[in-house]
Parts: sequence; structure tokens; C-alpha cells
Amino acid sequence: MSLEKQSELRQQLLLLQDEHRAIECTIDEEQLNPLPDQLLMQRHKRRKLQIKEQIVNIENKLLPDIIA
Repeated sequence: MSLEKQSELRQQLLLLQDEHRAIECTIDEEQLNPLPDQLLMQRHKRRKLQIKEQIVNIENKLLPDIIA
């Protein structure tokens, strides 16, 4: 993989990690409400999971396979 491609993936990874943290904070704040919006929480959790899957996918691309 070229250095340019690695750099691009690392930048994308950082953006996804930031978005993941922001959604986590949003979920935490919503849970503090006396009557949290369950539909909104479900949407946030689904988006958070999608982002986590993207993060894992990029991390797998960046880390070379280790043959034991």
C-alpha cells in the first residue's frame, strides 16, 4: 500500500474516531434526560455501530497480516 493511501486511511480513521466519540457523548447526554427519546437513542447507537465497523475495517487495512 502506498504511503499516500496509508495517510488517507489514517486521516479517515481519525475523523471516524472523533465522530464515534461525539455520538457516544450524545447518547450519554440523552440518557440523562428523565424521559430519553428511545427512537433517537436507537438511531444514534446504530450509527455508532456502523462507524465502529468502518474503524475496524480501516484498522485491518493499515495493520499488516501477521503469519504465525
